[in-house]
Amino acid sequence: MSLSLTWRAAVLSVLLLAGTLFVWELSISQETATGELSEYELLTGAAAPSAGVPPPSEVATRAWEELSDPFYDAGPNDKGIGIQIGYSLYRVLSGYLLAALIAIPLGFLIGMSPLMHRALDPFIQVLRPISPLAWMPLALFVIKDSQASAIFVIFICSVWPMLINTAFGVASVRRDWLNVARTHELGRDASDRLHDHP
Repeated sequence: MSLSLTWRAAVLSVLLLAGTLFVWELSISQETATGELSEYELLTGAAAPSAGVPPPSEVATRAWEELSDPFYDAGPNDKGIGIQIGYSLYRVLSGYLLAALIAIPLGFLIGMSPLMHRALDPFIQVLRPISPLAWMPLALFVIKDSQASAIFVIFICSVWPMLINTAFGVASVRRDWLNVARTHELGRDASDRLHDHP
């Protein structure tokens, strides 16, 4: 019985991966001992291993070491991968939620009011193209805290898409829906302003 195309593709993918890892393993030269080093060589760092790409076996060994105890804490610069992932998730969620708290209400205001749209649009057009990475040195200089600076950069990454999409979505609400909202007394004359937005 012949294998289906899906199974053949899966087998071929596994073989390609195994072949790539095998070639990678063989292409990394193993360091060989050259005998006892002189005092000068030891002082100049000749005993230190040269930097390079590790072979897959070493990567797998190191990964197992990290994953076997993901929540160890041996000081401020030596924490397990689980703790580091937790810190990263905290930063991302904090920056994203802070951006949502500011961008969504402001986007509603810009989408509903042509006056606010025209007043705030120059600031948005100037600040939005700035790369988030360009904000990092300024954040570190002003805030002087790496955690808060990382949250600020994530906030800057998130705030502009949220703000612009919210404003565009509010300004694009159909006239029929606004009429229904007024009929059911679900809003004030904001629906007229919403429809008149360019």
